[in-house]
Order: sequence, then C-alpha cells, then structure tokens
Amino acid sequence: MPDPMTIASGLSAAGAIVSAWQLRRRAQRAETQLELLQAELEAERHAASHDPLTGLPNRRAFYRLAAALLTDAAGQPLVAIVLDLDDFKQVNDRYGHAAGDQVLISTAQRLSAFAGDNLVARLGGDEFAGLLASPTVDRRWIEHATRRLCEALAAPIPLGTRTVRVTASVGLAPVHGPAQLTDALCRADAAMYQAKSLGGARATRQLVEAPHLAEC
Repeated sequence: MPDPMTIASGLSAAGAIVSAWQLRRRAQRAETQLELLQAELEAERHAASHDPLTGLPNRRAFYRLAAALLTDAAGQPLVAIVLDLDDFKQVNDRYGHAAGDQVLISTAQRLSAFAGDNLVARLGGDEFAGLLASPTVDRRWIEHATRRLCEALAAPIPLGTRTVRVTASVGLAPVHGPAQLTDALCRADAAMYQAKSLGGARATRQLVEAPHLAEC
C-alpha cells in the first residue's frame, strides 16, 4: 500500500508544477499583451507625427525635429527648403485624385532621395519642406542645389500606361540658429513664390535673392 506521505508529497509536487506552468503562461500572455500595447502606442505616435500618404513627417513633427537639429548643429551650415508643385490641381482635375496621390508620393520619394539623411516633410497639400546640411551656404551652392532638385522633381512620373511631368517651385534660405528657423522658412517661402511667378524651375537665379517678408 502506498505511503500516504509519499502520495501527499507527489500531489504537492504535481500541484507546484501545475502552478508554475500556469504562472508562466500568465506571464507569457502578459508579456504578449504588453508588446501589443507598445506596438499600438508606437503606431499611434507615428500616425500622429507622419503624413499617412507619403510617410514623411507632418508639419508639427517637422518644426519639432528641425528645432532639435538646429540645437545640435554645432555651427554646421543648414539650409531651409520649401517647395510646392506647379499647377497641381490640374493633375487631379485631368487624371483623378488617385493620380494626384501618386504624384505626391513620387515627389516625396524624390525629395527624400535628394535630401539623403536630412530632414524632409510634407507640410500639407502639395507643399513640402526640408532642412539640409551643406558644406557652405553661398549663392553658388544654393543655385546648384536648387537646379538639381528642380530637375529631379520634373522627371516623368509613371501613371499606369501613361506618364506626367510636374514641375515644382523651390525656395532655399540659410538657417543660422533655432531662433531663426521661422524667419528662414519665411524667406524660403518668399523665394519659392517668386520662382513660381517667374516660371517655376526656370527661375533658379531669383531663388537666392528673395527679400524678407515680415508678414510670413
């Protein structure tokens, strides 16, 4: 006949094993739930700070990230860039909003490729912005950068069985510190509109000569 103490010890050991297994299962479920919550939180944060169409930072995130970059720039020359597409409404009117979305996505991709590791963002609509590190901020560099970017943006964009060409007006302005970000974007915006009034991508010479506009 089995010893009652032995039986009790065996049952106790088995109970301890079952309890440990249950605790481990609960810990695993809690860990999985925590990972899901963290992923959801990260997705919500990303959605709050990024444009859903292009994946670029949105306007609010751009100003926050640009201010942080300017604070850490340690004297490195930085250039603010503002651009918008010329006659973009015609793309939507002629080809439809799906085509317009593809043009915006292509523009975002080309701007990102041009900027490399630098900050670029979609401010809204067909308006984009960036903050570029540069070896210098003299007129020649700005003219050259503007010309290259305009050429990249003007390349044909495939839309199914057809292609479209969309030019952009671009403005650049040096930034000398966190406190001057708004002023630099204002001057870049003024340069962009001056370029648009003079023929978009053909007005690269005027892009570095735009006056400061206090009402921006």
